[in-house]
Amino acid sequence: MNYDLLVIGSGPGGYVAAIRASQLGLKVAVVEKENVGGICLNWGCIPTKSLLKSAQVFEYTKHAADYGVAIDGDIKADFTGMVKRSRDVAGGMSNGVQFLFKKNKIEKIEGFGKLVAKNTVEVTDSKGKKEKYTAKHILLATGAHSKQLPNLPQDGKKIIGYREALSLDKQPESMVVVGSGAIGSEFAYFYSAIGTKVTLVEFMPTLVPNEDADVAAQLGRSFKKMGMKVMVNSSVEKVDTSGKKCKVTVKTKKGEEQIEADIVLSAVGIEPNLEGIGLEEMKIATEKGKIKVDDYYRTNVEGVYAIGDIVHGPALAHVASAEGIICVEKIAGENPQPLDYGNIPANTYTTPEIASVGMTEKAAKEAGYELKVGKFPFTASGKAKSAGAADGFVKLIFDAKYGELLGAHLIGANVTEMIAELVVARKLEITGHELIKSVHPHPTMSEAVMEAAAAAFDEVIHI
Repeated sequence: MNYDLLVIGSGPGGYVAAIRASQLGLKVAVVEKENVGGICLNWGCIPTKSLLKSAQVFEYTKHAADYGVAIDGDIKADFTGMVKRSRDVAGGMSNGVQFLFKKNKIEKIEGFGKLVAKNTVEVTDSKGKKEKYTAKHILLATGAHSKQLPNLPQDGKKIIGYREALSLDKQPESMVVVGSGAIGSEFAYFYSAIGTKVTLVEFMPTLVPNEDADVAAQLGRSFKKMGMKVMVNSSVEKVDTSGKKCKVTVKTKKGEEQIEADIVLSAVGIEPNLEGIGLEEMKIATEKGKIKVDDYYRTNVEGVYAIGDIVHGPALAHVASAEGIICVEKIAGENPQPLDYGNIPANTYTTPEIASVGMTEKAAKEAGYELKVGKFPFTASGKAKSAGAADGFVKLIFDAKYGELLGAHLIGANVTEMIAELVVARKLEITGHELIKSVHPHPTMSEAVMEAAAAAFDEVIHI
């Protein structure tokens, strides 16, 4: 065997699994056809956050007078500069992973990896040369790509996916964003914030349909306040790209509406990268378009494992990383606990930010719980008001019988940094009163967590 572990894919699932496996004494190699770090570091999580930060800075400067700062002259968004900074940040992070590979003695094999026999992977490089490698354990971490709809075919120019949205040559004057999940909402915010006329189209009755209804309603208000056109219960039926602009036909409850835009961004989800990696040849079981695995990410074929976007579970970078660590710890003879998918945080980095964990109020009611629900608005937070960021709230959902924290739903400034407290609270089964009695520093945004818990039990002080 060439290796103890061969990982196909170097995204946040694959590279984290490789590093942990090396720490545990395994001889490891990673197969990657593009830049290390996968979609997350190169075309997803990291470069989008860079663009979003640029948009926030631009908004701050436009409202500098609100903070007692005078800026003379016109303030303009340098779109090219924003994109360049984003690519530089992504490149730096990718280089950081390469450094970690060297530090942990992990070999990178460039090319496209395919399972061809037991314990064997064939790698085809960019010139078409093929070479076979063997390993006792093979971990599939191939990630996902932008989903394409038949009536919304991406041409990379007028109808684009998230990759093109990160690196356009010039800022579009107008854009239709289809889909209001995390990807769609973040790009809609970014482009709207820097001056593009944005229309956000969502098929479901609310924006960010996986989030709590109160959070979705707040995001809709915030987006409309910044001048974005928001269309829910709507679907894009077709796009005519024959002219200079795209002519977008949107079906609404009131009938069809025509919208003209320079660019249409399709953000209707992702699809796992399963083609050509040898699943059929190796008879690896799949279910509903994803690879079937057990609690330790073992497939039905001995020695083959799968993690991340290609298996069932939330398609999130931190989930892939956690799965990778559990998988290789089990391979190395450790005794890791299976991942609790009911306690996975989800973040959306719009302004205001969204962060959540656990059950929505609707889901908790449908599950039969008697609830105590507490909500604390940031309009009552001294820190939020001082920061000029009073939009949003913290909403906590407790089981009335035992005080167990069932769900937490936050929308506001910096809430993506606050959610971890509530993930830990749920993991340790902290009750509402234990949260209330855990003294939070003042003045902070995080005080709202304590206050929301107090609101649920009729003990809130500041509202």
